[in-house]
Amino acid sequence: MDDEPTGVGARTARARKLAGLTQRQLADRAHVSLSLLRKVERGDRPASPAFTAAVARALGVSAADLYGQPYSSQTGENHRVHAVIPALRRELAAYRLPPEPGHSPLALLELTAAVARASKLRHAASLDTLGAELPGLLAELRAATYLCAGRDRERVFGLLAEAYAAAGQVTWKLGYGDLSALCTERVEWAARESTDPLAIAAADFYRAGELIAAAEWRGALTFLDTARARIAEQLRRNDEAAVAMTGVLHLKSGLAAARSGDAGTSDAHLAEARQAARHVTLGSDHYRLAFDTDSVHIWSVGLAVERLDGAEAIRRAKGFTPAPTTPRERVGHHWIDLARGYQLHGDRDGALQTLHVARRLSPMQTRYHPQVRETIRALAHGERRRSDSLADFARWAGIQI
Repeated sequence: MDDEPTGVGARTARARKLAGLTQRQLADRAHVSLSLLRKVERGDRPASPAFTAAVARALGVSAADLYGQPYSSQTGENHRVHAVIPALRRELAAYRLPPEPGHSPLALLELTAAVARASKLRHAASLDTLGAELPGLLAELRAATYLCAGRDRERVFGLLAEAYAAAGQVTWKLGYGDLSALCTERVEWAARESTDPLAIAAADFYRAGELIAAAEWRGALTFLDTARARIAEQLRRNDEAAVAMTGVLHLKSGLAAARSGDAGTSDAHLAEARQAARHVTLGSDHYRLAFDTDSVHIWSVGLAVERLDGAEAIRRAKGFTPAPTTPRERVGHHWIDLARGYQLHGDRDGALQTLHVARRLSPMQTRYHPQVRETIRALAHGERRRSDSLADFARWAGIQI
């Protein structure tokens, strides 16, 4: 059970006092408003990802420190989910080791099918099953890089980059920021070895995510501009995968701009992504980034929330029903974002009802998402009388309120 009932606000106040800073000094260093900092520390407002990243940077701590991640629990399910981490950590450290003498490699077709299964589990947000399968799969792929040659070796490295990206999603969602960053380094290394420009661009997408999480928003925008420029040749050939990659990089730029407070630039990148999506088949999953018109619609809601515009998020979500091809992970994220939008808009019932939808569709993702915890705590803080529905959700997620 999470032993920090007031979440990011309490941890921020404690870290600020340990650093010897007043609220005004921290607000100035983090470039956030003093009133917002006070509200978050009191528990009146949930801490947004932008706020948490900016304050963490100003305090010299990690965002995971302020979130209290990874979240611990004594339940069997939580123990099983987190139990995958030690084996993943070992395999990430062993990434350059050759296979044991006499190792018989899996055929390329078998490796391809195994990585496809891992990516399917990733899209389903099945963190426990995926986490349990990844160490062995990564070891097989590592061995194959030594036992294959030529174009087959490059293909194996492409598969390895995809598998490392799946590992990055597991570690990020479970709150192991250090391992997530290490996974990104491994994705970048494997993508370069694959010599595939679009695999390298996918690695750039993940690197930009690390920059954004560290409140390096302007740097992320510049980095993403360069990433799109590098695949201009593939884009000129009207390659659908390149169009999709360009679109998803624009979405990531939109996120960086939104968190920096630049709504105009965020909307401009969203418009570019929307234009790209018109030329991509619905349900496409190039480089496992699941970019299409549904993806853009979901991101549009999230970007409004990142700008703290709950009314706009609700407006954008109205009447939207994801296609059956949209990954469960993406749909779950949509409902989590929309709950934040309702909370920002002052619709407490709407926020809680939407979180129950997220719980039903993508339970593991919802349980471990830090913004779910911030939203629940904010809803509980403003309640005079605790509702059974809110209390039930908090117990299920391991949140003390």
